[in-house]
Formats: sequence, structure tokens, C-alpha cells
Amino acid sequence: MITETPLVIESLTDINIVPAQSSVQPQAEQSWNQVLAGATKGVKSLLDQLDLSVSDLNDRQQACLDFPLLVPQPFIDKMEKGNASDPLLLQVLPQSSELEPAEGFINDPLAEKHSNLQKGLIHKYHGRVLVLLSTGCAVNCRYCFRRHFPYQENRIGKNDWQAILDYVAKDNSIEELILSGGDPLMLNDQQLGKFIKQAEAIPHLQRLRIHTRLPVVIPQRITPKFVEILQSTRFDCAIVLHINHSYELDEKLILALSNLRKAGITLLNQAVLLRGINDCLSDQTELSKALFKAGVLPYYLHLLDKVKGAHHFEVSEKDAQLLHQQLLLNLSGYLVPKLVREESGKGSKTPVPMRP
Repeated sequence: MITETPLVIESLTDINIVPAQSSVQPQAEQSWNQVLAGATKGVKSLLDQLDLSVSDLNDRQQACLDFPLLVPQPFIDKMEKGNASDPLLLQVLPQSSELEPAEGFINDPLAEKHSNLQKGLIHKYHGRVLVLLSTGCAVNCRYCFRRHFPYQENRIGKNDWQAILDYVAKDNSIEELILSGGDPLMLNDQQLGKFIKQAEAIPHLQRLRIHTRLPVVIPQRITPKFVEILQSTRFDCAIVLHINHSYELDEKLILALSNLRKAGITLLNQAVLLRGINDCLSDQTELSKALFKAGVLPYYLHLLDKVKGAHHFEVSEKDAQLLHQQLLLNLSGYLVPKLVREESGKGSKTPVPMRP
């Protein structure tokens, strides 16, 4: 599903983060590495920036012990000051409800441990394999289905790449390489380019797919070098973004995405249906329209994966089906994402059927 979702921030050396030179340096002059290095990591700091009072601070900080808060400044800048119900804020702000037990919500809702066949590799579906190229991410979304994933056991470096590529090379049925994580764009362009170049040596690989949320929260990550890497590879390339609300699409992100489009990269989007954030017709309609205008095709709308600590985001299947039917009546078919859930042991995403 979505790779949005990342837990462990790797060392500055691993991801080539260059510390910000000055706290007053204009953000426009900062590289993506510097922006990431200055990401907000405290509940009070986040709420203070948005002119919001801090309530339940102890509980929120307790929730951070299980899953840290991490939000880069460009994403905070998209939030509305003074609005405690801002849909972007609610995706990243720890809640006291995360500490409450909920029936059916567990650490590994997709039983990925059974598909985690070797370090840094998950092989669930026929014809494609997922590589956890990075165990870190630029933002910690509170509904992340991998918030309890054993990233420490799956952290890989350049010395581990060959074992993964050997696995792929031995299976002629694998035509597509999916880079996930964490977020694969936490690697710098040089590292990413080297991995892709090595993967190109496997003749039966035809497609490269990158699942990422990083450009959504730090648009500067779409560097000219990154675009060049994808434009020059022999692979057919697709980038699957993770955008849940139209407010996430600002001018900086749209400009960055236009550079990818000009390079011939296919852009798709996966969203998660989240209670109180994007679970109404107007929000989903505006999201689909904004995505298409930015050159991104709505691809999947996921029901929430039942991960421990995220039950307060759940939208019932009945309500999801009704919303999806409304979208079909109000939008052209190509603007309506597929409503799906992911179930452990299944050979693909499972479409959620229409209501009778």
C-alpha cells in the first residue's frame, strides 16, 4: 500500500543531510536536505507555530514515544493558523486516542512479516517486488500502517543491494521494481542513481515504480538531477504520490511535478480515507480535480489499514461505499480512484464492492 510511512530516521551520513547553516536562512535557498534537518519534532513547537493552545500535552508526548512526531516546515506552512481541525495538521498531530486499545487494531495489520523474505525486501504480489530502500521518512503520518514495522531489522545500505538484486535476477516473473520504505527519496540522488543503474542490469525488469510522500512535504526534493536520473533510465517509470487532501497541492509542489511530467514520468496518487480529514464528497471531489489539474491521476483510495494507534481515523466500509458511489455520480470515471483495501495473504489489492 502506501509507503507513506516511515519510522526510523537514519543517520545524517546515511541520508546525506546537510545541517542548515543558519536558522534565519531563507527557506527558498535551502536544499531539501537542509529543510529535512530542520523539521519540527515537538508537539508544543508545532502547535505554537499554528497559534494553537496545547491541550493533553502529556498524552500527546506519550504517543510520540511510540511513534515520533516529524513534520517539515513546507508542510506546516500549508496548514491554516488557528484551525485545530486543519486536515493537514490532523494527519501528523499525535492524539491521546492513540494510547487507547481498539479491537482488531494490531502492530502488523497486513502480516508483512510473512512477505519480508529477506532484509529490505517484501515480495507479496506476482510480477513485482518491493524494496525498502530507506527506513526513514520526511514526515510521520499518524495512520501509517508501518508505524510498528521492524525497520531496524530491514535497514539496508549499499553493501546489501546486491543480495536484493540477486533475488530479483533469479525470478524471471518479476518485471517491476517498487522502491518504497520508509521513503526511497530519503536517499540522495547519487545513491538513488547508483541503485537504479545496478537494477538496469537485470534484463527481465521493465518498470520502475517509486512510492513517495517526500515531495509533498518538501517539494525541493524534485531536483534537476533526480529528474535526469528517471529520464535517462531504460525503465518505464511511474511515481506514486501520497496526497490525501487538496490543500497539500500548493504552487511549489505543482511546479515540481510539472518537471517530472515534462520528463515523461507517469504520476499517480494513492490516498487513505481518513475520518474527519477527507471523508466527505466535497473533499474527495476537490482532491481528484486538483490532482488531475496537476497532472496526477487518482489511482487508489484505501480503506484504513487497522494498525494499532490509528483507530480514530477509521471510516466504516458502508460510509466509504456510499462516498465512492457519490463520486462516481459527480465525477468523470477517470477522476474516481479505485476504492480498495489491502488484506494479508491476497494476491492483489482487494476492490471494495459497490453497495447493493
